Amino acid sequence: MVKRIGVMTSGGDCPGLNTAIRAVVKTAINNYGYEVIGFRDGYRGLVENRFLRMKLSDVSGILDKGGTILGTTNRYNPFAVTVDRDGEKTACDMSDRIVESLRMHDIDCLVVIGGDATISYANRLVEEKGIPVVAIPKTIENDIYGTDMSFGFMTAVDTATHAIDKLHSTAESHHRIMILEVMGRLSGWVALEAGIAGGADVILIPEIPYDINKVARAIFQRRNAGKSFSIIVMSEGARPKDSEPASNVAGNDNSLLFAGTSAYLAGELKRLTSLENRITVLGYLQRGGEPSSFDRILATRLGVSAVNIVAKGEFNRMVCVDHEQIKSIPIKEVAGRVRTVSTDGEMVQIARYMGVSFGD
Repeated sequence: MVKRIGVMTSGGDCPGLNTAIRAVVKTAINNYGYEVIGFRDGYRGLVENRFLRMKLSDVSGILDKGGTILGTTNRYNPFAVTVDRDGEKTACDMSDRIVESLRMHDIDCLVVIGGDATISYANRLVEEKGIPVVAIPKTIENDIYGTDMSFGFMTAVDTATHAIDKLHSTAESHHRIMILEVMGRLSGWVALEAGIAGGADVILIPEIPYDINKVARAIFQRRNAGKSFSIIVMSEGARPKDSEPASNVAGNDNSLLFAGTSAYLAGELKRLTSLENRITVLGYLQRGGEPSSFDRILATRLGVSAVNIVAKGEFNRMVCVDHEQIKSIPIKEVAGRVRTVSTDGEMVQIARYMGVSFGD
């Protein structure tokens, strides 16, 4: 019978993490009488046993706050922690420390809130260490397999859309090509949905390698039609034809794989068109700030549902959204997989109907 659960946030931060923590703590204490132990800074806190005994007062007033009160890290693999031994850097498996920490606190189930790498590590804890886990998916890229939506995504789309709106006025005034680079190493959901919402003329995503000549042609076609400016929205993982895709190895950072992505594109367009262009890289602006109302509701739904399935004894699962309904699937079905944009799916087709070029 469950009496005490652990909760942690890991991976890149995103709007809605505090909302999810709040939902987990309030549901656990108010409805089931569980004790809740929060571990700081993701898996590092589990390995180093840095914890907080959470009370209702700890989650008061955090519903609308960005970031995470528990802290996080996205460069910490508990199965390969870099340590200094006799002056040499060595990768050591510290997962047994996690087992010890959870046993010390009598944790009956660990609730992990994170993205693809976090869930992959959680699956290893389940399979190799026998730790009961329930996962909550979060990411601004919306690339977690097995769920239609992850919290953090819609807030990031809103941020990118507002940026496109602002770029429109200056692009039109100066007759420039404006390139907006957004996050999306392996999947192009942010670029695709923000590009549609913001009226972009060209959208470049990892799933559709682009031909730079066709991108230039789309810009010239606009100019021939009397449009003196163009807006390009691209994922950081967008790539030219005949280049290698980014890696899907947990913890790998391929964000600079394509020579800066937008910088490369800008240079090539300048060479081909002789037209003036400017680059805007949103970067971590997409991760910060308060969550949108959509993400507050979604994070709350996922957090409550995670505790409910813990109470049912349904461990080693990830709560997910399936056709607007909250369900759950085995973590092992999620680990190591990525949810990418379907190249012939509805959203891509809608963009094409609206005259958007994907450079293909």
